[in-house]
Amino acid sequence: MRITRLALLAGLVLAAPLPAFADTASVAVAANFTEAAKEIAAAFAEKTDHEVQLSFGATGALYTQVTQGAPFQVFLAADDERPTLAVKEGYGVEGSVFTYAVGKLALYSASADVTDGEAALKAGSFDKISIANPETAPYGAAAVETMEKLGVYEALKGKVVQGQSIAQAFQFVETGNAELGFVALAQVINAAAGSRWDVPQDLYEPIGQDAVLLKTGADNPAATAFVDFLKTDEAKAIIARYGYGLDAGA
Repeated sequence: MRITRLALLAGLVLAAPLPAFADTASVAVAANFTEAAKEIAAAFAEKTDHEVQLSFGATGALYTQVTQGAPFQVFLAADDERPTLAVKEGYGVEGSVFTYAVGKLALYSASADVTDGEAALKAGSFDKISIANPETAPYGAAAVETMEKLGVYEALKGKVVQGQSIAQAFQFVETGNAELGFVALAQVINAAAGSRWDVPQDLYEPIGQDAVLLKTGADNPAATAFVDFLKTDEAKAIIARYGYGLDAGA
């Protein structure tokens, strides 16, 4: 009788559903999206029990790391070129590319009044203006494009200091190493001090920011779930709150 009961108990234990184990996804994130990504990752973890490890940097630099074997499983770029290139070059999953945000450019100063940014740029009464490296950071390219369209780039390029990412360009302004700088609107939308000029979007090409599931994450439930979560209304509400558009016309 005792053996029968033990056998029955063992059968019940084996029949019980096993607890789900959370996974962790490694996500490469364009620097402009830092704060939004942190908030989205926290909401995602609460919703799914999965974890996300975020690595931030300039889009071009992150893509180079992807091609050199960095263990990223999802890539959130600041452009719409490199995620597509990732698929073409064999690093990304076919059909997984989508636009998660449309970035907006701002001219920001921690001290000077740049609410009329066009006038401030044309006056040129400052020593340094920061931008992200236009070769690796789409926001840097947008900054150069803006200055060229305003006809001030040649006059100002001697005053330009370049950060390796938009985060460093912002840091130059915050630390006083540049009086003003072109940054992502998301970085300053909640700033308690300083002033900003939201650059009219007809002065630069739309900064469509695409995401891609990398092949290294194709079999990781956390990576695939995070990509899906980015498309939810909850994630979109966070993205919009940081000043991003949600489509190319936004």
